[in-house]
Amino acid sequence: MDVMILRRSYSFLVGILLLLCGSLSDAGSAEEVIARGQIWATYDVDLAGFNLGQARFRARFQGSTYELQGKGRFSLLFGQLYSGAGTTTSNGKLTKTEPEPSFFTLGYKGGGKKEQRRMSFADGAVSQVSITPQKRQCRRCVPVTKEQLVGALDPLSAVFLYPRPDNSPGDVCNRTLPIFDGRLRFDVALTPKRTDRLLTNAPTGLSGTAAVCQVKFVPIAGHRPDKPEIKFMSQTNEIEVWFIPLPQSTMYLPYRIVVPTPLGRGSVTLTEIKMRVDGGSSHTDE
Repeated sequence: MDVMILRRSYSFLVGILLLLCGSLSDAGSAEEVIARGQIWATYDVDLAGFNLGQARFRARFQGSTYELQGKGRFSLLFGQLYSGAGTTTSNGKLTKTEPEPSFFTLGYKGGGKKEQRRMSFADGAVSQVSITPQKRQCRRCVPVTKEQLVGALDPLSAVFLYPRPDNSPGDVCNRTLPIFDGRLRFDVALTPKRTDRLLTNAPTGLSGTAAVCQVKFVPIAGHRPDKPEIKFMSQTNEIEVWFIPLPQSTMYLPYRIVVPTPLGRGSVTLTEIKMRVDGGSSHTDE
């Protein structure tokens, strides 16, 4: 097995957890989402028959504010080829039209590298970015302009939550998300693809059909146009995300993400969900 291909496929799949997890646009007021409570979700990450690890997310709502956190630990062949871990956080407030993030962090280490990113927002735009360790300026990268950062969301803002539309389930896929991760400014365009039934091993309490969206990654700035990963991600039409209604709320969350890689198909699948809303609680089988 080609180690470089395996590592590149790994990076595609783990990166998709941050790049393709959505936004709270058109979410309505905080009271219409979850007035107060917490949601925990666990996802298994698999690639070409290999289990790479798990990613865990927590969302906390209190009035009009939200706090989000994600943690993941991944390895290839029991750490013999690669091992890594990452954490990410975001907080802000909900409005009637969209989330307004205020602060975002991303830290990871693996493969002999580590990095910490911090990003602040003000007046609906990215106001400050800090990356440690600093790298030399990429002269072949498309420059990011201030105008491109107006209205941009961090990747974790409502990392797994969508408003439940009043009409057909497929409408959850009709949107384009402007995202900035501290380096890359890109759009994620979602379009309806089909509806599909959940897998037989879906967590208890989740049933029925999912709205399946086709996902298109559109690089805007901060990238090298000739980079193989960027070319692959922007040219493929085979990325899809499955959305399902979130119990006890007016929102959706991703149930499954499917991503093609140079090695084979990768997937991110919900295996457990717990909720605590207004002092109550519910959970799936563990």
